[in-house]
Amino acid sequence: MEHYKTICLDLDGTVYKGEQAIPESVDFIRTLQQSGIEPYFITNNSSRTVLEQQQKLKRLGVETSEHQIMTSAIASARYCAQNYTGMTVQMIGESGLREALLNEGITLVESDGDIVVMGIDHEITYEKLASACLSIRKGACFLATNGDLSLPNEIGLVPGNGAFIELVKASTGVAPTILGKPQSYMLEFVQQQTGAHKEEMLMIGDNYDTDILSGIRYGIDTIHLQCGVTSLEEVLGKLEAPTYMFKTLAEWNTTKGLV
Repeated sequence: MEHYKTICLDLDGTVYKGEQAIPESVDFIRTLQQSGIEPYFITNNSSRTVLEQQQKLKRLGVETSEHQIMTSAIASARYCAQNYTGMTVQMIGESGLREALLNEGITLVESDGDIVVMGIDHEITYEKLASACLSIRKGACFLATNGDLSLPNEIGLVPGNGAFIELVKASTGVAPTILGKPQSYMLEFVQQQTGAHKEEMLMIGDNYDTDILSGIRYGIDTIHLQCGVTSLEEVLGKLEAPTYMFKTLAEWNTTKGLV
């Protein structure tokens, strides 16, 4: 494994669960950094700004820079900027998505947007969902930061953005374009930033249907961790296997060197 130069880690379920760090993962990250490798953090969670995400990692014992963090909100905003120049965006989401869209110079509206972008919103209401459905029925493009049906936290699996997407999809009959994992936009943006070759990249995560599939689809190696969403038994039943499967990152013998 010493040839990996760009190592990407999922966050929820991989580095932490809710407000609880996963010790083996934190130790692994510190070992990487001591070896001269600054890992990238690839998260489908669109709710936090990059600064907020950096601060959370710091509270849990992980020091990193803002440019090492790639969120589905950033990927969604870049996609809008590149493909829908000059169009207005009506969003469901939180500060992370709002900041990412504004940073790309996108005009936000409360209703009748040219595009509806849907991210996780912990203050979701019937009125927000109804307004999004009405805009989509009028012809707005429907985008979503991610399609995670559930999220791991310290109390268990709770509803994710995908659960609310299914409601809008059922109401309108329109399926969204997903910008987060298992799509590979975030990995593509990281590769553009680092200039790494695909054989030098690695994606690590606990959710086969998002983390691992994004890596497989992008053509890079993957590590599945059995500490989160997808069990070992479920992974063994998949048609495409991860490159490696560990219980925790303590099983990766980093003492042999990574550079």
